Amino acid sequence: MGWPGRLELNYRRDGDRTLAHDRHSGPLRVLQSLYPEGNGICHHVLVHPPGGIVGGDTLHIEATVRAGAHALITTPSATRFYRSAGEAALQSVAARIDDGARLEWLPLETICHSAALAENQLRFEIAPGGEMMGWDVVALGLPASGEAFEAGHYAQRIELPGVWLERATIRGDDHRLLDSPLGFAGHRVLATLWFAAGAPMAPERRERLLDAAREQASGHALARTAGCSAPHPEVVVLRLLAPQVEPAMKLLSAVWARWREVGWGLSAVAPRVWRT
Repeated sequence: MGWPGRLELNYRRDGDRTLAHDRHSGPLRVLQSLYPEGNGICHHVLVHPPGGIVGGDTLHIEATVRAGAHALITTPSATRFYRSAGEAALQSVAARIDDGARLEWLPLETICHSAALAENQLRFEIAPGGEMMGWDVVALGLPASGEAFEAGHYAQRIELPGVWLERATIRGDDHRLLDSPLGFAGHRVLATLWFAAGAPMAPERRERLLDAAREQASGHALARTAGCSAPHPEVVVLRLLAPQVEPAMKLLSAVWARWREVGWGLSAVAPRVWRT
């Protein structure tokens, strides 16, 4: 039998402070609520105590960010999908960002072990006047430890309804996709970072975000496997391939920091758990 976990997060503005309320069932909960940037921005650290997701497990996170609130959600360690005996494992996130609210969805990487049957679904609804930044990093297998991703599958869905939809199913035996120069060219880390608004961004603002990402990527070791585009007037997306997680996270963090400055006029205050 699988192990279900559910976490509901609600953020609202009370004066100059973003207040957070959470409810959980099963092995999914908030480790800490931190305010390293002052009262206006709540940093939430989420944990899954079992340390991994196996076949039959279902984890669901539901977040609502009310008008004027600003939440940054992250994790202290990687999410791991382990080998399955036959059932799929599911992690899903559904978030609503209200008018005047901001969300930063910045978990550490997801590791998909060989023979896992993994599904990861992300859905973000943004009201006009709301905005968010988010990233998703996937490592297939553990190449540095000699564990190749040779069996099973990883199914991914990232959606901003009516604006942007990314879907992929990656199978361990699909060598044409994994190893072809027209596919992943042997890379086993895939990363996506996006800046999204609930209404079309001014062209000048969108161009500043694009330029900021391209400037950071141009001098990076992953410059040849990274690209930034605006597939819709409401979203800017950076995508990259990497041989390992560390250089991918370094580039994402650099672009996130610049987007915070360019898009919101905020300095980058990295969550404390990233430094442990």
